[in-house]
Amino acid sequence: MDPILVAENINAGYGEAIIVQGVSMQVSEGEIVAIIGPNGSGKSTLIKSFLGFAKLFDGKIFYQGKNISGIASDRAVSLGIGYVPQIDNVFSNLTIAENLDMGAYHQRGKASIKARIAEMYDMFPELEVRKKGLAGNLSGGERQMLAVARALMAQPKLLFLDEPLASLSPKPATVMLSKMENIRQSGIAIVIVEQNVQKVLSISNRGYALANGTCVLEGDASSLFDGDNARQRYLGLDSHDPISD
Repeated sequence: MDPILVAENINAGYGEAIIVQGVSMQVSEGEIVAIIGPNGSGKSTLIKSFLGFAKLFDGKIFYQGKNISGIASDRAVSLGIGYVPQIDNVFSNLTIAENLDMGAYHQRGKASIKARIAEMYDMFPELEVRKKGLAGNLSGGERQMLAVARALMAQPKLLFLDEPLASLSPKPATVMLSKMENIRQSGIAIVIVEQNVQKVLSISNRGYALANGTCVLEGDASSLFDGDNARQRYLGLDSHDPISD
């Protein structure tokens, strides 16, 4: 399957500080790719450099075969790239319906937007029953569903999720993972930055492990930590412990 995203030797950071060094990765159409690693390893900075939210010092980024290195963040959405940040990812003072409508600001035609909202309610029925309620009154899991649904309103081909399971208890985290698998089945590629290693690898096709801004492991999600004591060396986990955050 052809890659939808290819990143080559990425050096990225903020201001004059380089946080990510020499990282390469690729994402194929319709797959889930996990980016994992300890806090401060550069996971979020890496994906932000693809979207224009972090500074790209060196390296190249190709989306659908086109060089988008140094792209402006507002241009990414129009190209079919979605992004859900870890925090401040919904408009708390707007209703669920209004949040979804805001997600379609690049779309044209009231009929097509209405149809897209209906699709989101089919995928996230938990939101439809509360569509007139304020987003600020949602639970953590419902808020994450709304953030993802709002990003999907723009009909992306590639979706970046930054810590989508953060602060979620086990049940809503499991529900979110199920939603991500449904999104993948619709043909959308997903890149997930996540601290909950075991859960995110359970739904991922492949994974990249970062430590100190460099990629230290990559491979199929099911076998990423097979073999040596990589879990302990790179993630601070005991080799006999289950993979967790």
